[in-house]
Amino acid sequence: MNVSHLARTVVAPQIQVFNPFDGTPVGTVADVCASQVPHLLEQARDGVRACAALPRYRRAQILERTALHVERDARAFARLIVDEAGKTLKQAEKEVKRCINTLKLSAEEAKRNAGEVIPFDAYEGSESRQGWFSREPLGLIVAITPYNDPLNLVAHKLGPAIAGGNAVILKPSELAPLSAIKLVAYLVEAGLPESVVTVATGGAELGKALVAAREVRMISFTGGFVTGEQIARTAGLKKLAMDLGGNAPVIVMADCDLEATVASCVSGAFWAAGQNCIGTQRLLVHASIYAAFRARFVSQTEALTVGNPMLATTDIGPMITEHAAQNAERVVADALARGATLLCGHQRQGACYAATVLENVDHASQLWRNEIFAPVVVLQRFESFDEAIALANEPDYSLHAGIFTRDLATALSAARRIEAAGVMINDSSDYRFDAMPFGGSKYGSLGREGVRFAYEEMTQPKVVCLNTLG
Repeated sequence: MNVSHLARTVVAPQIQVFNPFDGTPVGTVADVCASQVPHLLEQARDGVRACAALPRYRRAQILERTALHVERDARAFARLIVDEAGKTLKQAEKEVKRCINTLKLSAEEAKRNAGEVIPFDAYEGSESRQGWFSREPLGLIVAITPYNDPLNLVAHKLGPAIAGGNAVILKPSELAPLSAIKLVAYLVEAGLPESVVTVATGGAELGKALVAAREVRMISFTGGFVTGEQIARTAGLKKLAMDLGGNAPVIVMADCDLEATVASCVSGAFWAAGQNCIGTQRLLVHASIYAAFRARFVSQTEALTVGNPMLATTDIGPMITEHAAQNAERVVADALARGATLLCGHQRQGACYAATVLENVDHASQLWRNEIFAPVVVLQRFESFDEAIALANEPDYSLHAGIFTRDLATALSAARRIEAAGVMINDSSDYRFDAMPFGGSKYGSLGREGVRFAYEEMTQPKVVCLNTLG
């Protein structure tokens, strides 16, 4: 697939996109430099006017049609995700289904979330007034997306933005931009004016220039903390919504359904080769069942097949690059040097890194304190519920957490006391439904995704007040 879909008239050098598993080239995209940002903004201005002028039914219609077209070509989208991002085919197929759902939810939001009547006469002195507020587009949004969900995370930016009447400059990861470009082409095919979404592929300097542009009204970013901090320093007076990293804890209580819990935690830890911001990284297991849980968890982990993501028998594909796999290898080696015990894994071949389980990990180590974003999980025993909560809350940032228990009071207590944006009860931390609010907790928490919530982030209230005595 040879791709050079960017701004319509920009001539730029090319970025080659490679298959993470075997290194074969799978496409090319334009490498846009920062000096071309004024041209991108010029195009986007047309998009701001064009999308705001679309009536809500047309926005909904375009999103619904796009969902149908993606569904029609779901197999092609899934194979493209495998080629550029290295997900297994079954994981890619699930991502396509989620993208379809995200687009459909966005279509519904375009039709229903238009504002509210304001009860002015509920307040003394305003008896003669009546009115409402509408939800108006912000204008121009810059959306920056990562490689790990190269289709659905793009849909989570574009769907709500279009539903709200905004234009978008989309900067997908240069490591996996092809699914995003294909989705934008389908939106145009479904009737979206071509100027509404401008795709700009390139490196960090391009992103910095887009973020700094004064006429941009909002930055919607999914990625890491280092980049997020750079964006916050550069952006100036703009709305920011950031979905940053996680280091998800899952508490396993003694009364859990052991077999179901182990299966869920294995999936939660190693889905998408661990390149999952809500993937389970720290498994906190009650001492009374620790040995039994460890034996089952390690056994099921060792049974996972790592390799060619196109094969139906593969459970874990490659990481996005060999460098990413080497970094995971380095973080695990550091934990081992600090006294951790390796239970399985820690073998690398190219970009493929075996599912890895450790215990006795030093809490000062990078593996305990930071997101590893790799197929690596830490087992940690605890004696009391209070200790488990304290361990869960140690990192200064959080997305999701989980707890497995049959006791409702324990589950609800954990939901109240765990410092996370989402607590999954009898599910691993990596459960996400595209309509739920999604974002961070504690350090770096800025805004929410989930279609309705992103739509509200991407629109602003406009009040109309009528004085009937005027």
